[in-house]
Amino acid sequence: MSEVSIPQESTGAPAREHTLVKRLLRRKLAAFALFLIFVIVGAVTFASVVAPFDPDEQFFDGLTLQGAPLPPGERFWLGTDLLGRYLLSRLIYGARTSLIIGIVASGIAVAVGALVGILADFFRGWVETVLMRFTDLMMAFPALLLAITLAALFRPSLWIVAMVNWVQMARVVYTETRSLSEREFIVAERAMGVGIFQVLFRHILPHLLSSIVVFGTLGISTTVLLEATLSYLGVGVQPPTPSWGNIIYENQTYFTSALWLVFFPGIAIIALALGFNMLGYALREVLDPTQKGKQ
Repeated sequence: MSEVSIPQESTGAPAREHTLVKRLLRRKLAAFALFLIFVIVGAVTFASVVAPFDPDEQFFDGLTLQGAPLPPGERFWLGTDLLGRYLLSRLIYGARTSLIIGIVASGIAVAVGALVGILADFFRGWVETVLMRFTDLMMAFPALLLAITLAALFRPSLWIVAMVNWVQMARVVYTETRSLSEREFIVAERAMGVGIFQVLFRHILPHLLSSIVVFGTLGISTTVLLEATLSYLGVGVQPPTPSWGNIIYENQTYFTSALWLVFFPGIAIIALALGFNMLGYALREVLDPTQKGKQ
């Protein structure tokens, strides 16, 4: 009598995670994006080891005899700034500031936007009206103009960057939650008396997770660009704390005679934003069910 083998119950989560990573790495752009992000995060994590000098150290031989910044050379690979500080060290420590603001502010924006969108759909009535009309009001203002206004009224902080970017997330989550709430299995569960929070955590949030992850990843690049713009305009991170935006702001008077002072931080901003953008689009393709047949 032959033995009947009983299939073992597999653990789906690790397999799905493994498959997700493999599907991401099969995409050249996604692999390149992960490499860019890995390099920048590594430099930020080990800034005290990677940076050749202290970012605020002013070198006596860091300026020309005329008092101008030194161009890239054998000792100062990326040159010096207007105060004789090593530009490479300031870029590495500036990456820490820009990346922390980008990730934290984007996380806050995603959390606030998701909460507003979910609450607006679940409670309906006057709660929905108030929350979504306030969202529409915030969307009516250009993000940069609103951020500059808030920075002028209050002390510049990452909360200002976060409060400017939550509205898009709120709209996305509200639309998807409204669509999910009208699905038959949700209507049936609520008709059976299942609690709102149980429906939310068991059915709504798992379906929203992919959109939240993708939007959060794309939002990091938007936040980094917004922070760099605010710092360049003088209403973001304030010197002497280095960030990529205020490095350009501090050295803009040397734009024509010392191009490296603008070029290198500009390339760094583009690289980080491009990395998170490419990763976000790759995640959207991998996590979107409509794309599964195209993998």
